[in-house]
Formats: sequence, C-alpha cells, structure tokens
Amino acid sequence: MLSKVIAVGSKVELRAAARSGRDEMEQPIYHSMVYDILSEDTLELTMPMERSKLVLLPVDGEYDIVFYGETGLYQCYARIVDRYKSDNVFILVAELISDLSKYQRREYFRFSCAMDIFFIVLQEDEIRVVETGLPYTPEPEAVMKRGIIVDISGGGLRYVSEQRCEPGSYIFCCFDLLRGDKTKKYELVGKVLSVRELEDKRGASEHRIQYYNLDVTTREEIIKFIFEEERKNRKKEKLM
Repeated sequence: MLSKVIAVGSKVELRAAARSGRDEMEQPIYHSMVYDILSEDTLELTMPMERSKLVLLPVDGEYDIVFYGETGLYQCYARIVDRYKSDNVFILVAELISDLSKYQRREYFRFSCAMDIFFIVLQEDEIRVVETGLPYTPEPEAVMKRGIIVDISGGGLRYVSEQRCEPGSYIFCCFDLLRGDKTKKYELVGKVLSVRELEDKRGASEHRIQYYNLDVTTREEIIKFIFEEERKNRKKEKLM
C-alpha cells in the first residue's frame, strides 16, 4: 500500500511516540520528505531541519509519522533503523511498525509560512466572557501587538513576537488568509500552550497556540487554505 499512496518527494511530519505517559501532542513535530521508497515497509526520509540546523533523530527511536500523499494524509508508526549521508543529503531509514492508514485529523498538518498576526492578551474578565461562548470584541482603545506566524494548522499556529505571553494565557488574535484572489480577515481566541525564547533572535519568543472554541466553518476554511497553498507550492516545485 505504501508505494500506491506515497511518492518520492511527499512531505512528512514526524512526532516522537509518547512514552512514560507523556502527552504525545506535547512532542515537537519535525518536517521531512520521502527521499526514496526501498520496500513496502522501509523508506528513506531526509533528515529534518530546525532553524537551518539538522535534527539528528536517534536510531531505534519510534515515531508517529504522517505522510502528505496525493490523495490526502496517511499515518503510521515507524522506527528509525539507520541514518547516513548520501550525495550530500542526510538520510534517515524508517521501518514501518504499524499499518498505514488514512489520517482524518487534518487539522494537525502544519503549513510553514510568514504572515503578520496582531494580538492582545485577554484579562480574566475577558476570558470569562469567552468561556460563556459569547462573541468577543476588543475595546476600541486596545493596542494590538504584532508578531509573525511561522506555521499554521486547523488546530493552532505558531508565531514569533517580541511581546512575550505566558503559557496558559489566552490571546485574541487576527490575521489575513488568501482565499482565491481575495484576502479574508480571521479573528479568533487562542490558548498559549508553550513559549520558547529564540537563541538566534534576542528578545523574541516563539509561541505555540491552540485555537479556543473555534467553529467548524472557520476551521475548515483554514484547512482548505493550507491544502490550496500546498498544492500551489507543489506545482512550483515541479516547474523548477
């Protein structure tokens, strides 16, 4: 089944399989691509990179892998059995340890980007309003802080800003997404799951956000935007 739905060049997400009761969603996601398919249960992946540095995933490490195939997303568990350098490309050899299956949780596919985001941190009384399900609108005098979205999914986003927010806090944010030949503004509330200071950019922090009470329509629009942009990128890559 592997070679029927996955092709060389397919984008890949790797997340370390949860151990010792740790929530798998807390594990970082690494981005890679299929370099070669050796058999129906073994394939070569490019070594993931993070901030222009190779991430040396350990041999014998087990990962939850999501493949971005031509007909959708597919998921399985795999073990890294080897790693080496071939033609100046750093390679991981992954051996599937579970069946490949259609992946329905599309919202966790992250699309790398660079887009403006404007946000404010919600106060306790504002959070209580949001928790009731009532629509929230910031006060006219509220000063929005600026950041840059570095990746986005149907479940959340990551952004970088010099304005640090604390983990566990809630933000109201807005950003524009291209829909066809027009842009649409999205305003939503998110919970800050984690914050990490950037070593290569003093004073800036990376925030991981999970959408809070996001309606189905908006989530599907974000997912559709991601798939459309990925499709455009694939077409550009084929032309190069």
